Amino acid sequence: MGPTCSFSFFSLSVPSGTATSSVFSPPLITTNSKLKITNSALPTTPLVYRSYILSRFCSVSVKGTMADDHSSSMAGRNVDAAHSTNVLDIYPLNHYYFASKEALPFKEETLTQRIERLKLNYNTHGLRTCVQAVLLVELSKHPHLLLLQVRNSMLKLPGGRVRPGESEIECLRRKLSSNLSAREDDSWEVGECLGMWWRPNFETVIYPFMPPDIKWPKECTKVFLVRLPESRKFIVPKNLKLLAVPLCEVHDNFKTYGRIIAGVPQLLSKFSYNTPDTD
Repeated sequence: MGPTCSFSFFSLSVPSGTATSSVFSPPLITTNSKLKITNSALPTTPLVYRSYILSRFCSVSVKGTMADDHSSSMAGRNVDAAHSTNVLDIYPLNHYYFASKEALPFKEETLTQRIERLKLNYNTHGLRTCVQAVLLVELSKHPHLLLLQVRNSMLKLPGGRVRPGESEIECLRRKLSSNLSAREDDSWEVGECLGMWWRPNFETVIYPFMPPDIKWPKECTKVFLVRLPESRKFIVPKNLKLLAVPLCEVHDNFKTYGRIIAGVPQLLSKFSYNTPDTD
C-alpha cells in the first residue's frame, strides 16, 4: 500500500520581509510566549513532512505526516551528476526571502460570464494558450512545490494566458514577475516543457491528451520547469498566498489540487533531486 498523509495545522506570523531562516530554523515545533505547540497530536515518526503558507506576513501553516520513504533520494548525490539534464538542483526553503506588494486586480465574474468571455476571446483569437511554472524548494529532505492560493480557496501554479504576439517563455516570465517579483524580471530560468493539457470545450474538464473526437480544442495549457537559483526574493501580492506543498501530498490528489497540479509528481518522475552543499 502506498504512503498516506494526515494533517494538523498551526500558524505563525512574523514581520514582512523577514528571511525564512528566522522562521524555519529547527526546532519547528516549539513553545514560546506567542505560540504553544505540542507534539501530542503527531505520530511518532522519524520525520514530519509539512506544507507552508508564505503570505505577506510569512504566515506558516504546517500539516502532514509521512514516513521518510524518500530521504535517501535526497542525500548522497554525486556532485558531478548535477550537470545532467535529469538531475534537478533544489535549494532549502530557508535560502529564500518573502515580502508583499500591492494587490493584483481580479475579475469579478460568474461562471456564465467567464464562459461568455472565453467564447468571445476564442472567436477573436482562436485557441487560448496558457503557461504554468513548476518551481521546487527543499524542506525536510523532500521536494516541495510552490503554489499560489487565490481568495483563500483556489490553488494554482504560477502562470497565465499568452497574449497575442507573445512567446510562451515571455509570457511565463511576465507572469512570474507579476506574481512573485517586485518588478519586471527576466532572470527566471525557464526550462523544458514538462507536459501539455487540453480543454476541448469551455468547461472545466481538462485532459493530458487531445481527445480523439475533438478537432478544435478551446485551450492548451503547457507546464514548464523553472529552475530556482540558490537564493532570491519572492514578492507576493497581498491578495495571494504562496504555499510550499510536499510532492507526497500533491501526488494524485486531484480533488484538492486539480488534475494539472496532481499530475506534477509524475511529470517530474524522470528527475533525480540534488540538494547542493552550499555551506
